[in-house]
Amino acid sequence: MNYNIKEKIYNDPNLLRYLRENSHWYKKLNRHVPLEELTNEMKERYGLRFRDKVDKIGTGMDLINAFINVTKE
Repeated sequence: MNYNIKEKIYNDPNLLRYLRENSHWYKKLNRHVPLEELTNEMKERYGLRFRDKVDKIGTGMDLINAFINVTKE
């Protein structure tokens, strides 16, 4: 595994945690699979994509709206 890849992994706690939970990625990274594939899979798994963040905000707004509607009645 390239030193630069190791440095990027150790600087990002989410990547490091995901790599430790999914050890099959060690083999893939040693075979020169791009780090972006690991990053994309980690973001999808942990809900860190932009789409996931927007969904969380929408869910929070729906919850607040429902609470306001209940208190009005």
